[in-house]
Amino acid sequence: MRLPSLLSALLCACLAIGPAAHADEAQPPIEAFFARWQVGVVKLSPSGKRLAFTSGNASGHIGLVIVDLTDHNKLYPAGLADADVTRFNWVSDERLVFSGVDLLAIGTDRSAPGLFSVMYDGTHFRDLVHTRGSFLATSDDHALAWNHALLMVPAAQNGVEPDEVVIGRLLYGQDGLEAVEPLWLNTRSGTSHGIDTGKVPVGTRHWWFDSAGHPRALYASHDGQGSYWWRGPGDATWRQIAAAPLLDMPFTIEGVDDLGTLYVSVPRGADGVHVLTRFDFATGAPGEKALVAVPGFDFDGQLLRGERGAGLAGVRLDADTETSAWFDPKRRAVQAEVDARLPGRVNLMDCRHCGEPDMVATVYSYSDQDPGSLYLYTPAGDTHWTRLIAAMKDIDPRHMAKVALERIQARDGRDLPVWLTLPPGAKPGDPRPTVVMVHGGPWTRAGHWHWDAMNQFLASRGYLVIAPDFRGSTGYGDAHYRAGFKQWGQAMQDDLADALQWAEAKGLAQKGRACIMGASYGGYAALMGPVRHPALYRCAIAYAAVTDLDLFLQGQWWLTDDIPDSGRRYALPEAVGDTKADAAMLHANSPVLQAKQIHVPVLLGWGEQDLRVPITHGKRMRDALTEAGNPPVWITYSEEGHSLLDLPAQRDYAHQVEEFLAKNLR
Repeated sequence: MRLPSLLSALLCACLAIGPAAHADEAQPPIEAFFARWQVGVVKLSPSGKRLAFTSGNASGHIGLVIVDLTDHNKLYPAGLADADVTRFNWVSDERLVFSGVDLLAIGTDRSAPGLFSVMYDGTHFRDLVHTRGSFLATSDDHALAWNHALLMVPAAQNGVEPDEVVIGRLLYGQDGLEAVEPLWLNTRSGTSHGIDTGKVPVGTRHWWFDSAGHPRALYASHDGQGSYWWRGPGDATWRQIAAAPLLDMPFTIEGVDDLGTLYVSVPRGADGVHVLTRFDFATGAPGEKALVAVPGFDFDGQLLRGERGAGLAGVRLDADTETSAWFDPKRRAVQAEVDARLPGRVNLMDCRHCGEPDMVATVYSYSDQDPGSLYLYTPAGDTHWTRLIAAMKDIDPRHMAKVALERIQARDGRDLPVWLTLPPGAKPGDPRPTVVMVHGGPWTRAGHWHWDAMNQFLASRGYLVIAPDFRGSTGYGDAHYRAGFKQWGQAMQDDLADALQWAEAKGLAQKGRACIMGASYGGYAALMGPVRHPALYRCAIAYAAVTDLDLFLQGQWWLTDDIPDSGRRYALPEAVGDTKADAAMLHANSPVLQAKQIHVPVLLGWGEQDLRVPITHGKRMRDALTEAGNPPVWITYSEEGHSLLDLPAQRDYAHQVEEFLAKNLR
C-alpha cells in the first residue's frame, strides 16, 4: 500500500529553485530559471468556447488567465492581488470558481484559504468563503467561514450547466484536520446546503464523487486505523470495503465513474507494483484483471472522465514519461494526431467535441529540456494550430540538459532507479563534477522526465546531477517503499553512495569531486552523507534539514510544529523508528549528534517561519558543527516556511549554492 496522506505529507519539501551549458559556454542567468511559470493548469470550458490557465502575474503570485476563443482569443486576467490561485474549475461557460491561498505562507501560521467565483471576463468577482489573514476582507454576510475547500464541480446535464459546486467543510481538532463534511454551494447566490451523505464513519477525510456530485466512496482514519467505504447507485447506506492500520491499507482508491465502477490501484507481484483495476463488489476485493500496468512503475496518474453518465474516457499516468491512455477511440485518434505533430514530447491533450468538425483541443507539450508551451488546435478554424504561450519565456530548450533514467543495482541487489541530468556534451569518458540531489519526503517519488529548475540550473553550471529514487521512495512498488522503513542514514544512505559510485565507474562523475545536496529529508541525507561515506563527498548542502531525530519524532511542548500527533503515534515509529526501542539506532543516525564526524564544508539554509522542520533543528546543527571546529555557511530567510517559494529568496539561495559549489568543487 502506498503511503496515506498522513505520512506522505510529513516531510515532502517543494524546494523550487533552475538549464545546461558546458563550462566554456555562456551561462544563462539565475533569473531565467527562477521565474514564475506562465502556464500551469489548463482547463477548457464545458462547450470549449473558452479556456483558462493558471499563470504567474505581476504581483508575484499565481493568477488566472481566461481566453475567449469566440472573440479573437481575447484575454482576461482574474485572481487575487496578494494570494495564489491553487485550484479552479469552470462551473459553466460563463463562470469559474477557484481557491485562493497565500502560497508564500505555506508551512507557516499565516496561510489563509478562501473560495471565490468570477465571470469569464473577470467581472462579478465574489467571495464565497471568508478568509482569515490579511489578503482579503469582505462584508458579505452570506460568505461561509474560511475553513471550506473546493472538492468538485458537477458536469452539465442535458445541456444545462449547474450553478452549484461541492465544497468541503474542514473540521479541525487538537490534532489538526479530523474530518471533511461535503456541502453544496451556489456560486451565484453564495448560499449553501447539505448533501445527503447518510451516516458516515468517524474521521472521514476524503471523498470521491461521480460527475453529478453524488458521493460514492470515502476514506476515514481514526486511532491509527484506515478504512474505505462505498455507497453505489441505489445504495441506501455505506458499506466498508477495506480496513487496516494506516500504513497497511490493501489498495488505494483512484476514483469512480458514472456507471457505478470503483477504480483502485493494488500491489501485484513480488515487488508489489501497483496496477489499476476495477473493484469487484461480488468478491469484495480488487479485480484480477489489470486495466493499466507498467512494469517497474506503480500506477501514478489520474482518471480522465468522459461525458456525464458514461464510463472513463481514459487515464493519464507517469512512468518513465507521462502519457495518456485513451479508452475512447475518438480521443485516441486525436492524441495520435497530436503526437505525430509534436514528436518526442509529452503532449497533454484535452478536447471538446472530440473528433468532430467543430472540435476544440488544448495541448500542453513539454520535454526534459523544454518547460513546455500551450497550443490550441481547432481543425475548423483558419489557423488549425496556435501556440498561445510558453511556460518559461526566458528558457531556450536548445541549451538545456537532457534527463535520463537508469536502473542500477544497489549493493544488496535491489533495483535502484537513478535519474541523471546531463550537461550538454556529458558522456562516458567525459566525467563532470557532480551533485547528488536527494529528494524530500522521503516517502515520495522525485524523478520525472521533465524540466526541473534546480537540476537544470546546476547542469548549466557544468555539474552532473544524480537524483536517485532510493529505497523508501514511492512509485516503484511496495517492496521498494517498505525497504526504507527504519533505514534513515543506513541503507537509504547507501543507495545514494551506490548511485554516485556507479556514475564514477561509468565515467560520468569525476571521482572525489561530488557534493551532496537536498531539502527536508534530503537535507538530512546531505548531512549524513559525509558521516556514512566520508571519502565520497567534498561538501554538503542542506535546506530545512531534519537534524535531531529525537526532536523530530517526539516534538517538545515548547516547540511549535505542524506534524500531527497521530503521525507521531502511528506512522513515524514504524517508518523512521521508535524513540525507546530504536534509541541506539536513532542516536547513531542523528546528524546533530554526529557533527564531529563531518569534516567537509557545509551550507545550512532555513526559512525562519518553518513549521514542518523548525529552525531549532538548524540552530542546533550550526552550533554542533561550530563546536566541532567546522562552522557552516548559515543562510536564513525571514519570511520563508518549509519550502522556498519567494522568487527573490529562490534566486538568492541559488546564488549562494552556486558560489559554495564553485569554491568547493572547482
